Parts: sequence; structure tokens; C-alpha cells
Amino acid sequence: MTHAIHLDWVTSTRSALHQIPELGFDCYLTAAFIEKELKSYGYTPIRMAKTGVVALKAGKSTDALGIRSDMDALPIVEKSGHPTPSLHPGCMHACGHDGHITMVLAVAKELSSLPPLPYTIVFIFQPAEEGPGGAKTMIDEGLISRFNLKAILGLHLFPQLPEGTFGGKPGAMMALNGEIDVEFLGKSAHAGQPHLGHDALLASAHYLSSVQTILSRNVPPLDTAIINFGTIQGGQARNAISDYVKTTGTIRAFDIQTYNMIKQRLNEIAQGIKTSLQVSVNTEIRDFYPPVINDLSLFEQSKEWMKNITFESIEPLMLSEDFSFYQQEIPGLFLMLGTRNEEKNFIYPLHHDQFNFDERALLKGISFLIEACKHYKG
Repeated sequence: MTHAIHLDWVTSTRSALHQIPELGFDCYLTAAFIEKELKSYGYTPIRMAKTGVVALKAGKSTDALGIRSDMDALPIVEKSGHPTPSLHPGCMHACGHDGHITMVLAVAKELSSLPPLPYTIVFIFQPAEEGPGGAKTMIDEGLISRFNLKAILGLHLFPQLPEGTFGGKPGAMMALNGEIDVEFLGKSAHAGQPHLGHDALLASAHYLSSVQTILSRNVPPLDTAIINFGTIQGGQARNAISDYVKTTGTIRAFDIQTYNMIKQRLNEIAQGIKTSLQVSVNTEIRDFYPPVINDLSLFEQSKEWMKNITFESIEPLMLSEDFSFYQQEIPGLFLMLGTRNEEKNFIYPLHHDQFNFDERALLKGISFLIEACKHYKG
């Protein structure tokens, strides 16, 4: 396949996927597209995790290297200006997963005509990365043991890096995170008689202010953590004491001890607000994704796979990824692939309604993954 044809194929494949964004585990059209492509290359696709798709290229060894792509999109109204925009209103590939699928399909296509490689290669197309965590479901269904996975690789498009540039680091690269929901239940009263009520809105304001002291007074100065509340709903009338407020947020950290301490302090502050302002406070904290920890051996090997590729060492990111579930089971390497191109106005961040990229960036990712499959040393 020539380079020009390769780019044409990459562009058309990504465009087709870009039109059919789907959410969570409900990636039926996407899975069907992937299966059709894989069958045309001679593979036998296997379904997992509802709409996940797996295929393998047998190698000289049954020990396997996994190449993973996520599949799902986001509930965002697209404004990217892409020539083949989303056909699903209110749903958009705003995190580059259409590009990730395209890269892994391209690798499967290229390797299909080659003789057996030293190791078996497992192509993994995983739903629900954006939540609730499709990686864990695939693991729970036996992905690692069934296919004898010994290591796994993943790439993610990243508009903070120049187009075609790789970024990453060994060790902790992305944060663990959790979701928090807090409900305040008070007692309604007329605003002219506030002494007859218990103000849930006031309680929530005190709580939201107080939790930020965790970062300034409880988290060690050299640690990094984030507590962010992004939604709040409550109250029914401007002249009434609010009897109910709900606020939701996220916790992010790199160190598990710091993360657990934050959870403890969030609950303690809630109890203090309950006592001091005479409201009920219900706190629910859900652990979401573990931290992305890159394996040192794979990171060192990856330097040999980057032919004609620029690499930048990057600082740890406070973003989260369910790729981390794989890394809790086997060695894994997760790297970022830059898409920033100011001349073409491809500058918008992930999860933005104008996020877009030039498919030429994907060629670098495809090249890297092919080299990895050929030269992985176990």
C-alpha cells in the first residue's frame, strides 16, 4: 500500500467513523463497522463487553501484545466543521476515538499480509472509555487470560502537542479520579422568616468553600490534587429558604494515600456542615479510574519504535483514562499523539465541540504501532 493510498484510506475510514458516534456500551454501528473491516482483512472478530471487538494475529509465540483503541463518543453537539459531521444529533467524536479506531484498524490491515511475528498481536476495540469504564468489563469477561496478554499499548490524540509529535513519560502519567455527589436536605421557609427553616443552599455554599482548604491545608505541598465541583441544583423560589441542593464533582490525584485522605476529609467536612447548619448531608463518592502508570521496560522499548518521530517528555496529566485498568493487570504503555495544527485551526482541546484534527497525524501513530508489533521484546 503506497503512502498516498494509505492516507486516503485513513481519511475515509476516520470520516466514516466520525459520522456514527455512539455512547458508552451502545456502540453497535461502530462495532459493526469494525467487524466488517476486520473480516475483509481475513480476521475473525470476537465480541466482548456488549459492543467491544477483539481480533488476533497469531504469532510464533502464544504470548500476546495487545493494541487497544477506545470506541465511544461524547454527548456533545458538534461544531467542528468536519466535512462529514456526526449524523447523530447531540453526539460527537470530540475525544479522537474515531482516530484511535482508524489507527488500530490500519495496523490490523497492514499486519494481515505479513508472516507470523515473534508475538501474537491482539487488536482490542473497547467501548465505554468515557464511562463507566469498558476496560474493566473486558477484563472481567476474561480478555487478558483468554488471549494470553502479556503487555498492552495505547495511544491518545492530544491537541496540546504539535501534530505528529509523541508525548509521555515512564511511571505515573495520568491521575486516578473519583466522582462525588453531595445532597443537602434542609427545611423550607419564607425568606422573611428564615429562623423557621434550615437553609440547604447556604450549607452547600459553606461546604463548597470549605473543601478547597483540603488542597491548601491537608494535601502535602509537593503533591498534586484537584477537587472540582461542576454542577449545582437547588432552590425553588427567590423568596424561599431552599430545602434541597445537590452538587456534583470530581477528585483527582496521583497518590492513592492523598486520594483516600481527600475522601476522608470530604466526609468530615460534610459532617461538620450537618452539625453547624442543622441540615442533613448525604455524600456519595465513587472511585472511577486508577492512575495510568507506564511500565519502564515498555517505555524504554518504545524509543526503538519511534522511527522519524519526534518525542517530548511531558509532565503528568490530571486527566484520567480507563486504560489504567489494564495496567493494574499487566505491563502497559500509554502515550499521547499530538494533533495541534494552528495553520488549520486544529487547536481546540479534547471534549470541545470544535475539536478536530488532520488525519496525517494518524500516520505517525500507525507507523509507531506497526514497529511495536514487529519489534516488541516481551
